[in-house]
Amino acid sequence: MRSRQRMFAAVMRLLLKCLRLGRRRRFKLVRQVEQLWHYGHLCLRSLLYNSFTNGDVVLDSLFEPVYWLVDHVTRWFGVVFVALVIGLTSSIVAIVYICLLPLILQTYTPGWICWHLAYGHWNLIMIVFHYYMAITTSPGHPPQAKNDLTGVSICRKCIAPKPARTHHCSICNRCVLKMDHHCPWLNNCVGHYNHRYFFSFCLFMTMGCIYCSISGWEMFRDAYAAIEKMKLLEKERLQVAANQTYYQTPPPTFSFRQRAFHKSVVYLWVLCSSVALALGALTLWHAALITRGETSIERHINRKERQRLQKKGKVFRNPYSYGSWDNWKVFLGVDMPRHWLTRVLLPSPHLPHGTGLSWDLPPCVMEQSTPLLAI
Repeated sequence: MRSRQRMFAAVMRLLLKCLRLGRRRRFKLVRQVEQLWHYGHLCLRSLLYNSFTNGDVVLDSLFEPVYWLVDHVTRWFGVVFVALVIGLTSSIVAIVYICLLPLILQTYTPGWICWHLAYGHWNLIMIVFHYYMAITTSPGHPPQAKNDLTGVSICRKCIAPKPARTHHCSICNRCVLKMDHHCPWLNNCVGHYNHRYFFSFCLFMTMGCIYCSISGWEMFRDAYAAIEKMKLLEKERLQVAANQTYYQTPPPTFSFRQRAFHKSVVYLWVLCSSVALALGALTLWHAALITRGETSIERHINRKERQRLQKKGKVFRNPYSYGSWDNWKVFLGVDMPRHWLTRVLLPSPHLPHGTGLSWDLPPCVMEQSTPLLAI
């Protein structure tokens, strides 16, 4: 009996030792796995560590393929957008000359005929001139050498001098002087040397679309009513053709020329009204920016700077703003009163003030007594 108890006790001790040994091995394996995990994590962090890394940097890195795709698609589709602008504008001009101008010459008084001919052709010349200049004029790029540039930073993307108000365009892959934005409808950046051409094109295109919409309102109503009548007559003609007898004749239909005329008038009015609303809003936005003496990019920069200084109890002043009226004079290049006619109301290829590398006080602006706080 005692021998059996001793054997049972020995077996139990052996089992307990095996269990303890298995637990120790299992715990040891778990510890080794944890150590390898922490070591690998530490190695990865040491290789990828950056003190400037935050959530925004990680988000930008994740969206970098999307940015690359958008930049390249915009660059290639810029040619398509330019062709679209030229095609739509040419179609409107063709409709005016073919359909509306003969009607104006037959029905309007000599005074109104002279007004329409003078204003319409002046507006068309201004649109064509400024659009051509906005496309073909380079916005301006800083020089690669830093010999003659003082107080500039270095662009982190193209590793080149970056003067004040200069920003890097990811689509053009170059720094642009006084960059406002990259316009796909121009297939070009809007910068220091073509900003005036871009705004003038938007302004005169909006004025032309408003002129066509107002002048063609009555024609649009008549053409729309005629198209509805054509649809009704076409429906009646099909019904008569389905139940036609020997004594029945289908109602008269409009000719192809009449159909084309009415549809062209409707197309003209709808397109001009839509462009006037969309482009008019863009023109007002840029007019407000010009009044404040800032670009689209600087508006966001100045807003953040204004909020930062406001928390400190300070007031932010834009160093590139000379007052509302003087901002417009500097932007349009008006140095004397006659320039409002020769440089604003007539096509003018004059250059803007300055080189875009430094921003001294223009000669047309009076000295300012209020100290300016630089960005």
